[in-house]
Amino acid sequence: MLAVEFLGPGKVGLVDVPDPVVEKPTDAVVRIVAAGVCGSDLWQYRGLEPLPAGARMGHEFIGVVASTGPEVRSVQPGDCVVSPFSYSDGECAACRDGLFVSCAEGGVWGDPGTPGGAQAEAIRVPFADATLVRLPVAGITDPDVRRFLPLADVLPTGHHAAHLAEVGAGTGVVVIGDGPVAAGACLAAQRLGAERVLVLGHHPARLAVSRAVGAETVAVRSPEEAVETVHGFFGGLADVSLECVGTQDAVDTALACVRDGGVLSYVGWPTAGVAIPLRSTFDRNISVRGGLAPARRYLPELLADVAAGVLDPSPLIDVELPLEAAGDAYSAMDRRDVLKVCLRP
Repeated sequence: MLAVEFLGPGKVGLVDVPDPVVEKPTDAVVRIVAAGVCGSDLWQYRGLEPLPAGARMGHEFIGVVASTGPEVRSVQPGDCVVSPFSYSDGECAACRDGLFVSCAEGGVWGDPGTPGGAQAEAIRVPFADATLVRLPVAGITDPDVRRFLPLADVLPTGHHAAHLAEVGAGTGVVVIGDGPVAAGACLAAQRLGAERVLVLGHHPARLAVSRAVGAETVAVRSPEEAVETVHGFFGGLADVSLECVGTQDAVDTALACVRDGGVLSYVGWPTAGVAIPLRSTFDRNISVRGGLAPARRYLPELLADVAAGVLDPSPLIDVELPLEAAGDAYSAMDRRDVLKVCLRP
């Protein structure tokens, strides 16, 4: 089969690799219908996160089950499924607590030691019963791709930010970032009852996606300009600040925009050296929460709302390209020409 591999900073390529097969009784093999290119993939693409040449890329996919091991019960060949960006056994203490990303037997697709990346024609899924979630469709149509693929990562990650911040009725929320996770956080905050949601970023064209899902947006150039904008919008600082980028500038902006006694919730994949100054949060009694989203925990409730039409994350994907155009996809996202690319094998 064909799969996307990392060839070095600024370069990915399509290679022919062995077809995945069921290796253990709890495995499934999924034929991938659509795979996402994530903003966190760009950290590796740019050389900001170490990754060996030859590593397989991608951790977001939806597809159709091709085969299963004899112990798999929840899915069968022909089922349409979504996978979170990590797999887990569903049985360990971390999984029982809902922290599936901390499963000792699990892993994030594409990391060393995992079955491979999701930007490929197929993938072997360990612990299929605990990992895969069946989609309520008989076949994945073109509109289904854009509404279901965000469930693999960006929508549950945005939900994680809003959930940890305890967003609810009347909460004033500022979101830092103009990528798909920020737009996912907007959807999540609105779903949880936020009174007003303001999104701050640097790129007006990318902010338009958050605006399309119902948030108000402003392009800012500095933390100082962000604070001024937030004051004008809320009549003070925000109750909650959701950081969805992972850079020091974004963290500093998020912290500057939240009121004393408020919550800073961070879900942006942190680049090297990013830090939250403890004294600043201490003096202002700001609660700091965040981390890698346990996407599998949130999938059932989010999928139910997407399937019912209550949530529509389809604007979070703005371009679809064939798998063979993976290099063009990465280049376009790196240049910020597009928000999020879906690769179609």
